[in-house]
Amino acid sequence: MTPPTYNRTQTDPPLPPEESLPTMYDLPSENPEDPGLDDFHAWQPQLLQETFNSPNYRTDQVYSAMDLNLYYDVNHPLWYKKPDWFGVVGVPRLYRGEDLRLSYVMWQEGVAPFVVVELLSPGTEDEDLGTRPRQEGRPPTKWEVYEQILRIPYYVLFSRYTNELQVFHLLGGHYERVNLTHNRIVMPEIGLSLGVWEGEYKGLHRP
Repeated sequence: MTPPTYNRTQTDPPLPPEESLPTMYDLPSENPEDPGLDDFHAWQPQLLQETFNSPNYRTDQVYSAMDLNLYYDVNHPLWYKKPDWFGVVGVPRLYRGEDLRLSYVMWQEGVAPFVVVELLSPGTEDEDLGTRPRQEGRPPTKWEVYEQILRIPYYVLFSRYTNELQVFHLLGGHYERVNLTHNRIVMPEIGLSLGVWEGEYKGLHRP
């Protein structure tokens, strides 16, 4: 799918990014050429979304999304990543308190996600794990965006094939892998922990 064109108009003095760059209404997540999600990629984020309720923040200041375009670069406003799931605290649940989000646009929101989860699959594993080198003239990889641009505190990877959970915490500007306790990580900043739970969800019993 060819991305929409965008003409950035210069003014004197220049307008701030939230006024001069496209909003979520210009940059929605819908893409008819994207394949549908399998059950794993649909149900896991749904479970995360249902349980992301931080006791440290009011309900209307907690937001999470699955498979939603995340626009991150004011210099390249059409570049985006699409995390399987991400959670944000300290932003209104509704866009500007009044509308459902069509995408998450950093220069409009002003607050980066606190935690992002990617569900590993063979086609995206190299990029998710940060082992795929960036190609000349191409946007940065997910790992680069999450670690170096958005500086997301917690980056979580889960494999449906091995049931392995990998958690990386941003320390000193770089992700460091966390040693898990009982296959979970505590995130004291938001009063939640995240880990592998085994039980029945949507009629299926599995981790």
